Amino acid sequence: MSNPNGVAFYIPGALLFVAGCLKLPPLWRNPKDELLRSVCMLLFVAAGVFAVAAVPSIAAINRISGLPNFAAPVVYAILTAFSGSNLVLIIRWSSGPEEAAQAARRSRWCNWATITVIATLFGLFALGDVPVERLVDLDTFYANTPYIREMIVLYLVAHTTAAVTMTVLCTRWARVVHGPLRAGLVLIVIGYILNLVYDALKFAAVGARWTGHDLDHLSWPIAPPIAAVSALLIGIGFVLPLLSQRLINMVNPWVRYYQLQPAWRELRVATQHSINLAGGLWTPMEVRVCQVESDIYDGILTLHPCLDPEIHAVALREALKTVRTDEDAQAVADAAALAHALVVWTSKTPCQGTGADRANDGPLLISAGGVAGLVRLSKAMSKSPIVRATREAAVLESSIR
Repeated sequence: MSNPNGVAFYIPGALLFVAGCLKLPPLWRNPKDELLRSVCMLLFVAAGVFAVAAVPSIAAINRISGLPNFAAPVVYAILTAFSGSNLVLIIRWSSGPEEAAQAARRSRWCNWATITVIATLFGLFALGDVPVERLVDLDTFYANTPYIREMIVLYLVAHTTAAVTMTVLCTRWARVVHGPLRAGLVLIVIGYILNLVYDALKFAAVGARWTGHDLDHLSWPIAPPIAAVSALLIGIGFVLPLLSQRLINMVNPWVRYYQLQPAWRELRVATQHSINLAGGLWTPMEVRVCQVESDIYDGILTLHPCLDPEIHAVALREALKTVRTDEDAQAVADAAALAHALVVWTSKTPCQGTGADRANDGPLLISAGGVAGLVRLSKAMSKSPIVRATREAAVLESSIR
């Protein structure tokens, strides 16, 4: 960014730093979590990129070090570290448990390569001669200076190699995943495409100096804003799936509670033995969901002696003609059998035998097993025309009796 006060760098850098700090408590609780450690490292390094790349920071580093252009290898080093941390994170992120050993080896290789490049950058800077301080155009001003020229080329080659590798890896992975993870990978790919644009502009400007031409405007002020946007997109791309997963984990109990309401409302008349877990308005939603599930299971248990296998079989045959999956058909049949049993039970009509008598020939409520099954059962009880017709027929039969 061309503004000298560095605000456009410091604000996103501060946001990334805060995001990294928010990840420290989970890392403290799980110090062996390699993925979480890599995420923290990436966020702090990304914050460092913005912190040191601002013009006031570059001037401050030069002043504190006592060397006119010491900020150059510092900025190049932290940008190289950012690229390396990205590679390490994507390797760990995309590797399954069976690939843990291979991912660890690749991560160590990336770390050592990053350290080698950074050490070489500082070594080349120490060998070079840069007496005139250049805050924004060092790479073009010293493009023909021995050792400094090599330092600039090494940084750009390493940066470009990392960008190409990340673009390929993330594009390949994005083709086989969906949801927030894919959105995050797309942002990372866009960020690295911008990185490649930045590198191309820098190479063009430096190459022009080698041939006696002047394209310094490509290096400054055009390239730095592209790099800043790129780093921000990459940081957001890595954080987005993690934040989305946390949000999903927070929202899921509320969604499940809402989805289970139809079955709970219909079966609660038969919930005679359920333990009351929800103690008031401040009861956590997870506890409320457990209460609803407990009530539904209690209602099913109460109605079991009244379940009619004939009703279940007929409903299953009809459902298989209209629904898309066998699981949904089973849920409709179970819901129909329960709806019929509930009418029989509430009308005080004697059930045919007891639950023990019918344990072997009664319908098996497959859809009532597990959370997903309960949700399908609840949906069928509220929306299936087969269940509605079965319920109406049972009510009519009960009134005739």
